[in-house]
Amino acid sequence: MPESHPTLYEFLDYAEKIGEVYSFHERRRHGRDWHDYHYRWTYHLPLRDGSAALNTHWFEVTVTRRSDGQVLFHNDWITDLFPQADNIVELVSVARSRWKTENENHNTLKTQGYHLEHNFGHGDHHLATFLLTLNLLAFLFHTVLQLLDESYQRIRLLLGTRRCFFSHLRTLTTYFVFDSWQHLLDFMLEPFDSLPATNSS
Repeated sequence: MPESHPTLYEFLDYAEKIGEVYSFHERRRHGRDWHDYHYRWTYHLPLRDGSAALNTHWFEVTVTRRSDGQVLFHNDWITDLFPQADNIVELVSVARSRWKTENENHNTLKTQGYHLEHNFGHGDHHLATFLLTLNLLAFLFHTVLQLLDESYQRIRLLLGTRRCFFSHLRTLTTYFVFDSWQHLLDFMLEPFDSLPATNSS
């Protein structure tokens, strides 16, 4: 963003004026539409002002729908890798994946039952760090369950959002004691297992 790194973008403007911003275009089909991918990159831009500034390489992608010219996605990144025509597509793909993962995970931690932003900043003697660690462990635990535990996968699919799952979990554990995690999941699945199968014919 130009606001966060003004020096970098000043040097980028200069590089563009002297023809040192390189580009690559490709067109890809998405369903019935064609999307144009416009990649640009340049090298050795200072991250901030001053002689001790870290020099970095910059690259961006703009995805445009060909039928109406609408910009569907635009972002730029910095890297210590060396972007060029034969690796720019892969660099953008990796950068987008990392950006998407970070944003989705941060969103999950803030809005899907973990309430990360509301719980911290209070207390003495590392309480905030301790609570953050517990929260991240819970998130890790749920992510592993989502990948490996069939019962957990089924109940999450049936209940939908994490928020709904947490609501059911809170209610049940308030009134009942379960022998194990599996016992709890079996109990939650029992009403769904007793539903009659739908006739698809």
